[in-house]
Amino acid sequence: MINNTNSAAKTVLSFIDAMNTEDFKTARNYVTNDLKFEGVMGIRDGAETYFKDMEKMKLKYEILKVFFDENDVCLFYNITMSGKKIFSAGWYKIENNKIKSFKVVFDPRPLLEESQKK
Repeated sequence: MINNTNSAAKTVLSFIDAMNTEDFKTARNYVTNDLKFEGVMGIRDGAETYFKDMEKMKLKYEILKVFFDENDVCLFYNITMSGKKIFSAGWYKIENNKIKSFKVVFDPRPLLEESQKK
């Protein structure tokens, strides 16, 4: 999959590969220090804040489709969170071959329903 993509998509796919193997040090190399993350469950400003949370969550990504246009990359993927597989979409913005920002959207109801059971 990585061979037929542009450099921005290669950056994102390499980031996702590192996240899947919980190699957060390598994943950190693919983002800017001032990374901005926006998701359904909150916003993270800065790479340190983002990775602090990700090291606890240990999400797993199953990439379904990759779209790219210059420095924009969009992924459809299943993300496994809290033991639930959630269909999601991520929009990544690349600057100087690093992820500058990204947004992830998904239906949070399965996670909310699980938290209400506890």
